[in-house]
Amino acid sequence: MTQATRGHCLCGQVRFEIGGEFRRFMLCHCNRCQRASGSAHVSNLFCKPDQLHWLQGEDLVRRFELSDAERFGKSFCSHCGSPVPHVGRDGSYLLVPAGSLDADPGLRPQAHIFCASRAIWDDDSLADAPRFDEYPV
Repeated sequence: MTQATRGHCLCGQVRFEIGGEFRRFMLCHCNRCQRASGSAHVSNLFCKPDQLHWLQGEDLVRRFELSDAERFGKSFCSHCGSPVPHVGRDGSYLLVPAGSLDADPGLRPQAHIFCASRAIWDDDSLADAPRFDEYPV
């Protein structure tokens, strides 16, 4: 039996677990994901909707749907605003924000998608940028 992967929002009031394995792990660089995250891309895992089990705080989850987009939606904790899993509008998949998980999902990113929209400052030169374990002095 596959173990469940647990996760939670930033404030900890929304908690969930995903039973079973993830099918995909994608890094999306589209303009919508950049604006929704405030970053260069989002890191999303995908699995079946019936794999999600809310442990607490489901009543705090809110959802935003971009009406003119076929596939864009976002669920978040209404207390802290951090992203949490949501079922796609057509009900065919569960999207799980990778950063919301408590442990290794057992899968590495398989693709970068919508790279034509990639932020101009998110380029290969980042590989040479200095790295720090904490705030630099």
